[in-house]
Amino acid sequence: MVPRALTIATSDSGGGAGVQADLKAFAAAGVYGSSVLVALTAQNTRAVTAIHELPPAFVVAQLDAVFDDIGVDAAKTGMLFSRALIESVASYLREHPVPLVVDPVMVASSGAQLLEDDAVDALVGLLFPLATVITPNLMEARALTGADASPAELAERLHELGAPAVIVTGGHGDAGADHLFDGSVHVDIPVAHHEVAATHGAGCTHSATLAALLARGESLHDAARGAAEAASRAVAQGLVEIGSGEGPVDVLGVTK
Repeated sequence: MVPRALTIATSDSGGGAGVQADLKAFAAAGVYGSSVLVALTAQNTRAVTAIHELPPAFVVAQLDAVFDDIGVDAAKTGMLFSRALIESVASYLREHPVPLVVDPVMVASSGAQLLEDDAVDALVGLLFPLATVITPNLMEARALTGADASPAELAERLHELGAPAVIVTGGHGDAGADHLFDGSVHVDIPVAHHEVAATHGAGCTHSATLAALLARGESLHDAARGAAEAASRAVAQGLVEIGSGEGPVDVLGVTK
């Protein structure tokens, strides 16, 4: 059977991040992708100008539609925006457990806030314990823990908050490596650093590829390496000519 991956996230009208990036990453990783939208953004390479939250009941209807017919071998969550949406998604996944990547999207590359303040506790308390792995970037890891610490220390603190495994991503930043802590072992995953002004969607591409590789049956460590490679390649192929802000990554290499 063709591996099936699900993204539970938000639409990016600019096509660079969110559900749109996830579906491209699923295709690049060779899995069938389905999507459950929780919100819509009016967004381009420069800014997020509006966010429209979808009703939780409609989110659950989408989840039912996908799980009841298509099936899910692994899932990822992206921008979930509000406490009500997180509660609905967590409640559903608690009853329908699958390998789960939680990307705690908090701030867009443009600087826009993508997670309401009162939703952070719900994200940590309700969704982290359901995850196979969470994938915060360094800034998100520091915000979630309240600590200015090393990636290894941040990963341990996030594990203590309930996440079974943690990847603190940093491959497209100065660190040049992702850091994986699986609850017992620390692993640095080197990532080639590319000076390209096109990183919009890199985090989404990483977490979606990770979910896709888990859907294909790969181990967490192998999937983490594959996700790092895909995200790095997507940045290297980034479309700097698209928009006047931070360009989108290109995991498919469509223009190369």
